Amino acid sequence: MDLVDELRAFVATAQTGSFTAAADQLGVSNRLTSKYVAELEQRLGVRLLQRTTRKVGLTPDGETLLARAPALLDDLDDLLAEVTEESRGLSGTIRISAPVTLGEVYISDMLGRFARANAGLTLDLRLGDQFVDLASEGIDLAFRLGRSDMLSLKARKLASFSSILVASPGYLQKHDAPQRPEDLVGHNCIIDTNRRNPRRWTFRRGADEYVASVRGQFMVNSAQAAAGLARDGMGIAYIPRFALIDAVERGDLVHLLPDYDGETGVLNAVYLEGRTLPRKVRMLIDFAAADIRSADQFFGAD
Repeated sequence: MDLVDELRAFVATAQTGSFTAAADQLGVSNRLTSKYVAELEQRLGVRLLQRTTRKVGLTPDGETLLARAPALLDDLDDLLAEVTEESRGLSGTIRISAPVTLGEVYISDMLGRFARANAGLTLDLRLGDQFVDLASEGIDLAFRLGRSDMLSLKARKLASFSSILVASPGYLQKHDAPQRPEDLVGHNCIIDTNRRNPRRWTFRRGADEYVASVRGQFMVNSAQAAAGLARDGMGIAYIPRFALIDAVERGDLVHLLPDYDGETGVLNAVYLEGRTLPRKVRMLIDFAAADIRSADQFFGAD
């Protein structure tokens, strides 16, 4: 048995807690994954995993090995990639996580541009609005909106984004447009529950901050859904600029309170701390940073 394959099987099983999940991640059979781990335990003369009917856990020796093995495998992959990429280009798989709306309106297209220049790569994009555990899910890179406070993660800021207040021309024919944030109290506001404070919309003008407590008929967990409801005249929405694309320019939505600055946030590239970042992932992060600089229609904050 090959030691590298044994280590990969062990790491995948330890991170996912399951031989089946590890096999899916590695693209091999469940039986072969289990065999690799057993061979590694025999090679080392220690038990690395505690097996139960429901879950696989780590022994103390397994914890010691897991603390360093992923970094060793990443270093090996990076070394081999650097040796071969001069003639073949980047290869292998990059597993990527991103929020649903951002993934659909921007990340997927950006990855398409990256892929055209790197035909040997496989890009596995997984969209979801919940923060995933990068280690257990085998994620190489996550694009995340807002801060990441986990000590096990490193983050590189790629861009800032801002939110703007919008409503459809049809809604404004029936309701007076708000002139100040306080006027939102009398309006049907579409609540995006993905926001940090869904019912408290914050604005700034100069050095002054204004907070509007809002209510409405609709609560959704998608900025795109909120934008769609606003286009249909169902109320006022407070939406990150990247979710609007060109709806304001087309006249489908009207930018309200343009003299006030909306809430801002950051888009980060997030990856695991404590291991060498594979060159293909570093190159994707660099590509994303450069690509975002030309995406003013998506990211409107400094």
